[in-house]
Amino acid sequence: MTTTIRPATAKDADAIDTVIRAAFAGTDFGHQGEAELVWMVGEDGDTLVSLIAERGGAVAGHVLFSRMAIEADGAALSGAGLAPVSVLPELQGQGIGDALIRAGLYALREQGVAISFVLGHTAYYPRFGYSPDLASRFASPFAGPHFMAMMLDSHAAWPLGGRADYAPAFGRLG
Repeated sequence: MTTTIRPATAKDADAIDTVIRAAFAGTDFGHQGEAELVWMVGEDGDTLVSLIAERGGAVAGHVLFSRMAIEADGAALSGAGLAPVSVLPELQGQGIGDALIRAGLYALREQGVAISFVLGHTAYYPRFGYSPDLASRFASPFAGPHFMAMMLDSHAAWPLGGRADYAPAFGRLG
């Protein structure tokens, strides 16, 4: 069955909520407010890219990239945070999440965003270009081995250091 990736619209809100809740319900850490996070980021105007994957005319997955406040080597740098990416449990492992992330990274490059961060599985995200070594150069409340970053221009020099702050909605999840 063909998967179609397209920008999310307001009409997709309920389906996105359903996908996120289903995707995170079966994980080791369970649902921790990811559906609310997507809504709050949107309400704050911090959404940079929100895409859905459709399969058989139904929403099968969603990815969100939100605006980040990045300071690198003493200057502001345009940045995006990847979170969350969600796929219906029965469709996981079929490349839907991969397609959503790759389409989102492409859209960020088209917008001129310089760097993206993710907090996630170290065995999964490096395939897209995310590196814990790059992220370790940035002070962040999320710093640690699962905090990864990538320059969206693969030829750009890595900053020597700085600070990376997710959109304010992340701090309100508590």
